[in-house]
Amino acid sequence: MTKVEAIKKVLEDNNGTATLAEIYNNIEKYYPEAKSSEQWEAGIRGVLYREIREKKGFKKIGLSIYALNDYKAEKKPQEKDKIRMHSFIEGICLELGNFKDFQTYTADSSVLYRDNIHLNQIATMKELPLFSYPEIIQEAKRIDVIWFNAKGYKFPQKVFEVVDSIGTLNGAFNRSLQLQDFRTEFFIVAPEKHRAKYNQTIDLAPYNINKERFTFINYEEITELYENTAKVNKLESKLFK
Repeated sequence: MTKVEAIKKVLEDNNGTATLAEIYNNIEKYYPEAKSSEQWEAGIRGVLYREIREKKGFKKIGLSIYALNDYKAEKKPQEKDKIRMHSFIEGICLELGNFKDFQTYTADSSVLYRDNIHLNQIATMKELPLFSYPEIIQEAKRIDVIWFNAKGYKFPQKVFEVVDSIGTLNGAFNRSLQLQDFRTEFFIVAPEKHRAKYNQTIDLAPYNINKERFTFINYEEITELYENTAKVNKLESKLFK
């Protein structure tokens, strides 16, 4: 079996899609010599990029998600479908964190992201590192997405709370502020219609003393960032192959 055939089998095992990490982790089932060279990861990426350029067996449908050529990618969920939209935005935040070389964690690891991919297939950390007191760790475990530094001792660098319902805004603020003693940036990701309530709440105690550490991002902005990053990454893979 060739590398191309082995990659195809990995994709077929997951109903036509797989993350790059899953291809790395499972290719040996079908191509035992896949990791025999020092630069084996680059070799696999090279095969993928060549096949995509030549529009043969595979295509890229996200920052780190690959699919068979005949796979029909899912459409972005509608904002009114709060459950699907929530996990979709979490997945975007995880993929962007991975792309920026952070270690990523999510509280909702088992839920579906998109295209047969669950959040635990995107997040690089399955458990939180013991970076603080047990009480703080326990609360941090409930945060939607956290980006940790990749090198050295692991500390939370950026926190993302997806607020699909205005009733969950205070909880998102409170969980974030458990990490106020760290050099952590806090992001509230929500529909644009929640911006006014966000602005009203952030001006109240106890949140106002940390106002400068919070940023509001709407769904359209985070999705546009993801899509533009994916386009640039696709172009770079062609230019700097």
